[in-house]
Amino acid sequence: MILTAIALTLAAPACQKYDANLPQTLAGWTRAGRDFDTGHAITLPRRGSGVHTMVRIRKAGTYGVALDQAGWIDVAPAKGKVLQSSEHAHGPQCSTIRKIVRYRLRPGTYRIDVTRLKGDRARLMLVRY
Repeated sequence: MILTAIALTLAAPACQKYDANLPQTLAGWTRAGRDFDTGHAITLPRRGSGVHTMVRIRKAGTYGVALDQAGWIDVAPAKGKVLQSSEHAHGPQCSTIRKIVRYRLRPGTYRIDVTRLKGDRARLMLVRY
């Protein structure tokens, strides 16, 4: 078990700077915005069980919700049931993105609920693929 931990530590990249080489789809992670949308990230305070926001999707496609920490990400139509995600992934190496959950969305308004957070705030970004 100790050898496994040492091997994993040695295999981890030595990051000189975080969020420096993000792919184009995630480049907005380092920019602060006011609304939950593509092109920038927002930081929201936790209220009650988590972080909650709304987003309007204008063009159908696959969208991801990027998060800076461990948490549970649910997306639902404004008046509807939680959607099933299409993919879960970690953020890129040497980034402050902890996870990205993808959903196939049609035009409309959606509710984003992020729960099971450890911190008092969460950084989020909508990513279009």
